[in-house]
Amino acid sequence: MEFPADLKYTKDHEWVRVEGDTAIVGITDYAQNALGDVVFAELPKVGQDLEKGKGAAVVESVKSVSDVYAPIAGKVTAVNDKVSADPSILNKSPYKDGWMFKVKLKDKGELSSLMDSKKYSEFASQQHH
Repeated sequence: MEFPADLKYTKDHEWVRVEGDTAIVGITDYAQNALGDVVFAELPKVGQDLEKGKGAAVVESVKSVSDVYAPIAGKVTAVNDKVSADPSILNKSPYKDGWMFKVKLKDKGELSSLMDSKKYSEFASQQHH
């Protein structure tokens, strides 16, 4: 499993890539692996205000339905229509083509509560037991 070093991670298995004052959000390799084949993704609406830790999207797989939580607070500036059209992208390319939504950061300080790839890798490996 891969956990790119340039990303930040949450305990709920979301990743964040920061570009300026925008955060790009998706689900991790661990999450897509645990979910199995993703068959449906419901993304937030552009313009929606997200609260850190609150549900932002829903991902449905052959095994289960899971909420995707907002790793940080802010306003949704873009959603990835490719994921809505073909949710399997989340399985094939969770970090690149499978990004889910972009958020304009309200408070960059919130990023400090997220894990780096080393911490997240350790956290994810403990989830198996």
